[in-house]
Amino acid sequence: MISTALRCCFSIVGVACFGACLSACAPLKILNAFVPESGFDVSRDVVFSVHPRNKLDVYRPHPATPALKPVVVFFYGGAWEAGEKGEYMFAAEALVSRGYVVVIPDYRLYPEVVFPAYMEDAALALKWTFAHIATHGGDPDKVFVMGHSAGAQLAALLNFDAGYLERIGSSHRRIRGLVSLAGPLDFLPLTEPQLEFIFPLPVRAASQPINFVRASAAPALLLHGAADTRVKIHNSLNLARRVQTAGGVAEIDIYPEMGHAGILLALAKPLRGDKPILARVAKFIDNHSSGSP
Repeated sequence: MISTALRCCFSIVGVACFGACLSACAPLKILNAFVPESGFDVSRDVVFSVHPRNKLDVYRPHPATPALKPVVVFFYGGAWEAGEKGEYMFAAEALVSRGYVVVIPDYRLYPEVVFPAYMEDAALALKWTFAHIATHGGDPDKVFVMGHSAGAQLAALLNFDAGYLERIGSSHRRIRGLVSLAGPLDFLPLTEPQLEFIFPLPVRAASQPINFVRASAAPALLLHGAADTRVKIHNSLNLARRVQTAGGVAEIDIYPEMGHAGILLALAKPLRGDKPILARVAKFIDNHSSGSP
């Protein structure tokens, strides 16, 4: 059982550790230390494209069963300039514990690239998933995209902007659903100088998932903390409203006392407790996994 002192430590981290700092924080390594050693198998550093960072980890429930399982492709955050797939084992374990196969890809970051280059990596990781996940026990017809913070922007653009997958010979129609945790989905005008470089002016509008809303896109689940001061709540509220107005499906849950990092950290086994995040995500995936695409 996690100690009161450690809970207090994580509570502080949940407020102070966000954005670019989140992926570099030692507490993520602490959370991974609480991941059970049993219950899942993992294939690490699977190459999905030519760039050195383009590798992914695949987590699958153990013991394996003949039935193929829903798949979650999880994109981590880090303000588009930080992060590494191995730091998010705690998130993978949470989803695997609900019976899903989980893919966590690395993608190129600033300053190596700017938008939209990292989106090309995200699309290639998803294409790899469609083509190969069955060999890892996942159902290629039940693939969900999910992300936290900057990673939610990647996931949302894959869901709403059909061009990324179409340009590499795949299809956005194969996505069964989107799960966004504290996603920057409608974040113009930019409020930080660094973002001016990450999102060059000529392509800046194309970085906004809200600009690509289509009724035919896969259903979306948007989870956001009302206490999030890093990515303001209007990002999720505005996107949900736009999707619903267009005739699409967008479910939105707002958590009054939850902040930017807290909505992700609530997935971790020692912090899960009575927090509803994992159960809400699982309910959405289970509901939209049934039947045909």
